[in-house]
Amino acid sequence: MAIHKYKPTSPGRRGATALRDPDLTGGKPEKSLLVRLKKHSGRNNRGRITSHRRGGGHKRKYRLIDFRRRHDGVPARVAEVQYDPNRTSNIALLHYADGKKAYILAPLGLKQGAEVMSGPKAEPKLGNAMTLEQMPLGSVIHAVEMVPGRGAVLGRSAGTAIRLSAREAEYATLILPSGELRKVHVKCRATLGQVGNIDHGLVKLGKAGRNRWKGRRPKVRGTAMSAYAHPMGGGEGRTAGGRHPVSPWGKLSKGGKTRNPRKNTSSMIIRTRKKKR
Repeated sequence: MAIHKYKPTSPGRRGATALRDPDLTGGKPEKSLLVRLKKHSGRNNRGRITSHRRGGGHKRKYRLIDFRRRHDGVPARVAEVQYDPNRTSNIALLHYADGKKAYILAPLGLKQGAEVMSGPKAEPKLGNAMTLEQMPLGSVIHAVEMVPGRGAVLGRSAGTAIRLSAREAEYATLILPSGELRKVHVKCRATLGQVGNIDHGLVKLGKAGRNRWKGRRPKVRGTAMSAYAHPMGGGEGRTAGGRHPVSPWGKLSKGGKTRNPRKNTSSMIIRTRKKKR
């Protein structure tokens, strides 16, 4: 995958780069797999901003991705590998032998014309989906379920690779990219291979406008604001804030718990991603 540098025809172009992925075949999105994507600009159902610094951005439609891979025993041909504006990874359009069409995340190295399959009859090769109990130990996988039949939630972003390290009784041990060791039920499905578009993080935007195209609005430091606008604002000249970082409403913004207690899966974690000091 090549990173293309633009000619410095303007200050914004001087530092900008873009990806030129040879695996992308282009083509228009499959209309039957497109749905309207409504913008909320960080607002909830009451119209209040709950996620800040969002808004604007280019209009786009959502591509329906098959994260469950339950169309078993039917071979599918990769018709196209396309760009998806809604995620960091590329997507592959599958044409099944029985006429069905579906999008999946495109693994690294999956080419147009390749054949993939899911289910118990599938072989352990790139792009095939099967349960963790069928996969060889040491396999590199992505799009892993945490609950059988509910769809993939782990390993979906560009360049992600999860390692299947062990199996014992009803659980398999996975090594996640963060270094976390986690147990997942062997009936959960995953797809073989690493997620493609591995150079996604190396792209330089070059100008603030490219962030606005993505729907990301400017971020202003609290210390740069006035005292009435933020608890860390005000003061004569530049200041370091004078206190631990807080939100505009005075709540400490570092070290808070973010895990949902209703979906607590900590008992399945063998080794946490946080390094011991």
